[in-house]
Amino acid sequence: MIASAISRGEVLTYLENFLDYNFDSLLKSVEDSWQPADLLPDSRFDNFLEEIKQLRERAKELSYDLVAVLIGDTITEEALPTYESWLMSTDGLTRDPNSGWMKWIRAWTAEENRHGDLLNRYLYLSGRVNMREMEASTQYLIADGFDLQTGNDPYRAFVYTSFQETATNISHRRVAALAKKSGDLMLAKLCGNIAADEARHAKAYKGFVEKIFEVDPNGMMMAFEDMMRKKIVMPAHYLRELGVNIGQTFGHFTDAAQRIGVYTSADYTDILEDLIKDWKIENMTGLNDASEKARDYVMALPARLRRVAERMRIPELQYKFRWIEG
Repeated sequence: MIASAISRGEVLTYLENFLDYNFDSLLKSVEDSWQPADLLPDSRFDNFLEEIKQLRERAKELSYDLVAVLIGDTITEEALPTYESWLMSTDGLTRDPNSGWMKWIRAWTAEENRHGDLLNRYLYLSGRVNMREMEASTQYLIADGFDLQTGNDPYRAFVYTSFQETATNISHRRVAALAKKSGDLMLAKLCGNIAADEARHAKAYKGFVEKIFEVDPNGMMMAFEDMMRKKIVMPAHYLRELGVNIGQTFGHFTDAAQRIGVYTSADYTDILEDLIKDWKIENMTGLNDASEKARDYVMALPARLRRVAERMRIPELQYKFRWIEG
């Protein structure tokens, strides 16, 4: 075990060997990746207009809440420039463009960029969405930024990304299931492809945290506890529409997600329990007194969160999003 006085920069340098060795299993090459054009009607072909007509007919069967969640997910994915700049600002990362970490961030961003492109094109073709209103919300979200309460600390950042990539996998996977149930197999397929990417990304970030626990268990445990005390907020928590204050639209978006079971308070707790299990928090050794107390807090948190969730009431449908036509 490396000494407890190790710096964040030394830990990230140590992890570059792990990153380089596993790079090809955590991300796909451009040649092996799907592209949005693979999953949507192709304007080069004579049947393009007929396929658009069929797409629009299927989209009519999607529930109001499902369309709202899909739009919110799209805006979140399209705010990618903010997330890349956030990761690039992490302390301890070498700024050498050929370093493993810089290659990772660029390649991760490149994979994620396809998600917003794909969902945006689907929504544009669906006829269900006021695209100008949605585009304004995307511009707001990028311009407003966000506060994930990670500072520039890589330990906290990787706790956040481990949690968030798992949550987006759940969200896209469930949207895919609801789309399939509604008869929209095209939407189900594209959301399923996005969910698969998010699952790989979650595996990567959880792997980074696991390796940090091996070399700096005290520092990593304190960062884990700190993030869970602050609570993991979604990257779209500043989501808003034209003429609406920051945060108000996000609340209505999360209500819609809860109503249709795309992402719920129970999922938040389930993710935390999975991280505790994956990182072997209960049986971790080499902790000092402060880190032991941090571990105790984290271990007790799921039960507390479930008690709170049991008392929560999900609001009924009442809000009308400016994004959605009709």
